Amino acid sequence: MTQFRPKYVTFDCYGTLTNFDMAGAARRVYAERLSPEAMASFVEAFRGYRLDEVLGPWKPFLEVVHNSVERSCKRIGIPFKPEDAQRIYDEVPTWGPHPDVPAGLSRVAKEIPLVILSNSMNSLIMSNVEKLGAPIHMVITAEEVGAYKPLMKGFEYMLDKLGCGPEDITHVSSSFRYDLMTAYDLGIKSKVWVNRGHEPANPYYEYTEIKDIGGLAAAVGLEPALKPA
Repeated sequence: MTQFRPKYVTFDCYGTLTNFDMAGAARRVYAERLSPEAMASFVEAFRGYRLDEVLGPWKPFLEVVHNSVERSCKRIGIPFKPEDAQRIYDEVPTWGPHPDVPAGLSRVAKEIPLVILSNSMNSLIMSNVEKLGAPIHMVITAEEVGAYKPLMKGFEYMLDKLGCGPEDITHVSSSFRYDLMTAYDLGIKSKVWVNRGHEPANPYYEYTEIKDIGGLAAAVGLEPALKPA
């Protein structure tokens, strides 16, 4: 794709910037109760139910986690305890960035404002943002919007708040299902996929692929693009 220097670089936070370790949290809570095979099934169910839970009317993220854990327990056939869901939720603000994030973000932040659109709560997100190691121009949460990604409302709210159009931004995410598919449908032409191994590549959605945030400066036209080896 042709290099493009946007007015803003917008980001998913959890998973893309923050090492969002929901699977690890579930393993820590259920380690002594599940076999390796059952644990793998639980983690996969938990991932799917979290997506399903955010597709309806907005509710606090604790409810998203609570309901997803409860549904996963039912699917695996183990008792559900609300305190287990609370333990997983309480880990969220303790998580810091992927190792590549602070330097990569700082390089871009020197020249382009950075904006976060996150499926988070106002009371959670700033602890994660403070650990990113770079200045963030604006943080928008699902709580503020009243809707979670992948619904379009958050992206539309963000564009209105920034006073720009889809043609003015580059959106960066490690997830097609939560971010890049919606960005595509909204006409955001400049998209960057950070290949964290969460999902397989899907070239239909017309993005620039980078292996980590260290490659972002080149992807948004601040450095020469590296030629393939």
